[in-house]
Amino acid sequence: MMNIECLRTNHIENPIGYYMPSVSLSWIVTKAKGNYVDKARVKIAYDKEFSNIVYDSGERSDISSLDFNPGIKLQEQTRYYWKVWASDNEGDSGESNIAYFETSVTMKKAKWIKAPFNKKIQPLLRKSINLSGKPVSARLYICGLGVYEAYINGNKIGDEYLAPYYNDYNLWLQVQTYDVTDNLIKGNNCLGVMLGNGWYKGRFGFIDKMDKLYGDTCHMICELHVFYKDGSKEIIPSDESWMCAESPVIESSIYDGEIWDSRKEIPDWNTVKCNEEGFVHAVTYKENSKLLKSRFSLPVRAIEQISPVKVIDTVAGEKVIDFGQEMTGWVEFLCEEKKGTKISFWFGEILQNKKFYNKNLRTAKQEYHYYSNGTKTWVRPHFTFYGFRYVKVTGISKIKLDNFKGVVLHSDMDKTGTIETSNEKVNKLISNALWGQKGNFLDVPTDCPQRDERMGWTGDAQVFCKTASFNMYTPAFYRKFLFDMKLEQDTLGGNVPHVVPDILGQINDIKFGKDDTEHQKPHGSCAWADASTIIPWTLYNMYGDKTMLMEQYGNMKAWVDHVRKVDKEKCGNSYLWMDGFHFADWLALDNYRKKESYGATDPYFVASAYYYYSVSLTAKAAAVLGKTNDEKRYTNLATKIKKAFIREFYTSTGRLAQQTQTALVLVLWLGLIPDGFRKRQIDALLKNLKDEKDHLTTGFVGTPILNPVLTEIGHPELAYTLLLNEEYPGWLYEVNMGATTIWERWNSVLPNGKISDTGMNSLNHYAYGSIVEWIYRYMGGLEPLEDAPGFEKFKIRPYTDERIDSCKVEFESPKGTIISSWKKEKSWYHFTVKVPFDTEAEFELTKDASSVKLNKEKLEPMKKGEALTLTKGTYQIYLKYEKED
Repeated sequence: MMNIECLRTNHIENPIGYYMPSVSLSWIVTKAKGNYVDKARVKIAYDKEFSNIVYDSGERSDISSLDFNPGIKLQEQTRYYWKVWASDNEGDSGESNIAYFETSVTMKKAKWIKAPFNKKIQPLLRKSINLSGKPVSARLYICGLGVYEAYINGNKIGDEYLAPYYNDYNLWLQVQTYDVTDNLIKGNNCLGVMLGNGWYKGRFGFIDKMDKLYGDTCHMICELHVFYKDGSKEIIPSDESWMCAESPVIESSIYDGEIWDSRKEIPDWNTVKCNEEGFVHAVTYKENSKLLKSRFSLPVRAIEQISPVKVIDTVAGEKVIDFGQEMTGWVEFLCEEKKGTKISFWFGEILQNKKFYNKNLRTAKQEYHYYSNGTKTWVRPHFTFYGFRYVKVTGISKIKLDNFKGVVLHSDMDKTGTIETSNEKVNKLISNALWGQKGNFLDVPTDCPQRDERMGWTGDAQVFCKTASFNMYTPAFYRKFLFDMKLEQDTLGGNVPHVVPDILGQINDIKFGKDDTEHQKPHGSCAWADASTIIPWTLYNMYGDKTMLMEQYGNMKAWVDHVRKVDKEKCGNSYLWMDGFHFADWLALDNYRKKESYGATDPYFVASAYYYYSVSLTAKAAAVLGKTNDEKRYTNLATKIKKAFIREFYTSTGRLAQQTQTALVLVLWLGLIPDGFRKRQIDALLKNLKDEKDHLTTGFVGTPILNPVLTEIGHPELAYTLLLNEEYPGWLYEVNMGATTIWERWNSVLPNGKISDTGMNSLNHYAYGSIVEWIYRYMGGLEPLEDAPGFEKFKIRPYTDERIDSCKVEFESPKGTIISSWKKEKSWYHFTVKVPFDTEAEFELTKDASSVKLNKEKLEPMKKGEALTLTKGTYQIYLKYEKED
């Protein structure tokens, strides 16, 4: 019988209290007899019994499991139950289990409160509550700045950390909703909240004046809503009746770490047993409650634990714990030391000269200090996180590895993709890219998780977006990032900042003044700001959610309209982007000999190419959304940009003015080539690679597209060569040097083991991990199609190579599990393909095959480019390739 599973609302299973400007329902159908859905029906109700129906679609043939928008108007503080019925083309049918989503509430009674202490003190807040009965339902609505942890009767509420997370606090404040029904009892209860600095109040940014960017005082607002069996309701708000005390947190900082003095702990501070002697009443705080909005951020959770592998006694007499893997999170440990002992941790990424090292963190201290009160207890930080592999430890008399746990924190997303090849070094590279994603997807897609940065750099985010969306289920994660981006765009006339949230703009305004026009504003670089178009279009292709594309179309349109305005006002209406600052091909090696971080490719060349690219993507989005006038306007604009680009950057004989690898792959990728001169650009690229002895010289712009372009122009062997290069520069050079994540620079660590640069050198910087997209799409062969997004239709087109014996890709697509694997078996290549229900795949040959078998049935020989059409099922395909000259 048909199964209907993975029911999600806005790509989250059973979300509570999320911001839902629109509702998109999705699900996956498995174990059906037929090949495709014939009809489906969606019901939404106020109750589990579905006796009070809110919406009933009726049986329809046009309902998509990728994105069904019922178009209902949501009420506050309401739980909606929903389920799906479907039937297939062979008459099989099934009904899903019941899913739900629940809306938040506008707090009307609560006041913002703070402790009447010195602003540097991070407080404890508590409220004694007497309930007349056992609640049948209870919700806590809360926002605490900078970050908070909430407790009821001594137990932490929920399993997420660092809420309310990181966004531009000048633009909006996130409210979390917690179901606390089971936490409360009849009679006396205690609600406690602990506040820390976080991103709001602490030091953040890599230039001076980095502190107090948003505020300088910890404060909180909340309402506890309690519902009783008789239908009555009680609201307990934050107000002056709450009591306050100093917490054991002496200092906390995203960059610097935390100091916890357990001797200052107040026994049972968050329980009814607490003696409130010494507590004082809270006072109100002036904060703009209009900025409060239901949450968008996914929970940041402790996703996994890593056991340490060894203790290293360094030549400097240090005790250093090696966890064997660079990670983002913290260390938990069992404290057994006597009262007054100070235990200290310093976190780093690499050893140097056989000693602990952390100079590449720049001003970030990355420390944890704990003063023991003599009680044997497990200890963890509360208001910070670290990027690390190595931890230097002092203050512990005898280090026992069993007393330490590395806790990995990141936004909670399901893992969707796996790749396994016959080459263990390639497998390690794939693992390193995944660990880079884990380390940097902590609420915001950051560039790095350790030094004095940790910002949402838009360039890194767009470069890695496709890889990220193969590895993990990312739509809800990016949805929040793009919401933040649009709010920033609204303040900047459509322009996009280098980082989202725009902390650099905030710093710039503080340093130079909001009206300053002399200094470069940190906004609007090509390939960085174009994240506003690239990420929405990537998400639409990967997940097929038109509702989400409609939400994010505003990002796309605002950005390309801004660039068009710059073109008109500053570039002479040239249909080129020849103005402003651009990172362009950042950290490319073709300019490295000059010790420049900027690549050798003309930044205005790159900017103009991305102008064309973003306008083209916006035209495509407009077409999908039925915005006919916009589609025509942007299509026409793209045509004019292409003509202007060719006129500006080509000679009359078709020679490209820029002969860097990045310039050549960029025009081949985007088709920015005069008619009849494509081969000339291909030849120029091949010559460049030959001159570089088949090594790349590309940076942030060229690297993600280099291997895809080489493959598409008929040279997959060169793409494999670049992947498999084991010497510098190359991905496997990092693997050979012991990397466990992706480096920021191709030579972050030199062959002698020395850090190449301490000013800007992260060992967990995922951008160059975008090579994994090529492995999914070309080595593994799994190719999403723009005209059938969300893998309703897809291509299986594996490019094999004699240097690799096997490759297996398994991907949990929005339509179900897809498998594309191949292995060499004597003179044959054996392919296994799994196609999920309600999809269709084209298995396309990349070489001529003299013999073809499909599930042991012999077929006629096939030519390169010919395809087999596959519907639901698992297929065994055998190809014997013709010998190449």
